[in-house]
Amino acid sequence: MMLFADPLFGLPAWLDAVIRIVIVVLAMTVIVVYSTYGERKLVARFQQRLGPMRTGPWGLWQGFADALKLVGKEDIRPKNADRWVFELAPYATFIPVLLTLMVLPFAENWGVRNLALGVFFVFAVLGLNIVGILMAGLGSGNKYALLGGIRAAAQMISYEIPLVVSLLCVVMITGADTGNGVGTLNLNTIAALQEDRPYIVLQPLAFLIFFTAMLSELHRAPFDIPVAESEIVGGYFVEYSGIRWSMFQLTEYASMWGFAVFGSVVFLGGWAWPFGVDSHWAVQLATTFTKALAIVVVIIWIRTTVPRLRIDQLMNFSWKVLLELSFLQLVVNGIILYYEWPQELLALTSALGAAFLIFLIIRHASARSTKGLLGTYRTLGASSS
Repeated sequence: MMLFADPLFGLPAWLDAVIRIVIVVLAMTVIVVYSTYGERKLVARFQQRLGPMRTGPWGLWQGFADALKLVGKEDIRPKNADRWVFELAPYATFIPVLLTLMVLPFAENWGVRNLALGVFFVFAVLGLNIVGILMAGLGSGNKYALLGGIRAAAQMISYEIPLVVSLLCVVMITGADTGNGVGTLNLNTIAALQEDRPYIVLQPLAFLIFFTAMLSELHRAPFDIPVAESEIVGGYFVEYSGIRWSMFQLTEYASMWGFAVFGSVVFLGGWAWPFGVDSHWAVQLATTFTKALAIVVVIIWIRTTVPRLRIDQLMNFSWKVLLELSFLQLVVNGIILYYEWPQELLALTSALGAAFLIFLIIRHASARSTKGLLGTYRTLGASSS
């Protein structure tokens, strides 16, 4: 059974695309509803709490109860808001995320469309998300929303550069794997090329850069400064309520799952590894979902353990650390592939770079913690004397 095989039930192309989009949107909506429940339960476990337990057995209906509550809440528009900009902003943020889901291969022949430039399409469309965020900040007529929108735009633009460069490192390797020296941007082909080993083995540094930049693009901790409730009372969507606020929530979780599936396809072998390209479609779907779920769990785990960065730390980390390391990985890959040296050198050099990045993070965090403790002790000593 190939539900998404071309063509779907022999229907016309336009109707075929509409049905596929509806299936993906419905599936993603249900996944998002249970993702909110799953995150609350997982965070509760980390904090030694129970989480939602009242609505349904073990609180399983809590996500649907929250959705009904948001639909029933009054939709308020501030008096000073720009009406059309304010009301269209949620759509301008959600539609680009929805479009990225259209090219993701959940299994072989399972997706809306298999584009030859899938990787390029994902980032070309995701760049439009910034427009919606700025519209929400500017159209709300609120200085805190405006500050959150500007911070989000600056952060997303800064981290998109190392994110794209890290993916180019993988695309270069696909040229060697295909044997013709020409890299591919087709996500389905990239997954199939990892039948024997995932690209994270050859490019651990590129994966770390991708994962870090992904957290920033998603505005997840420790890169959640655009929506910092303690500084800007919720960020660019602080004036939204009801169904419009829920669209921003839906966008956040849909983006998280979209990035998780995308990362699993590019770095973790997608549906092809470890069971091979000839495995059953059900096994391929389960493989992709399991890898994406693992990435989502790590994202939530980081949220509960890592404190929020300051805006200067956040920007410095992108421009002074990730950008240089991503370009260095790109140059090293080019040299190794040009001279056709063994691919083990790709893994070795990238592993050294990943170790160096981890060392920088630990050293910086330790130095900041020590300075903070010393400053606290000095303040307490001065006040006591």
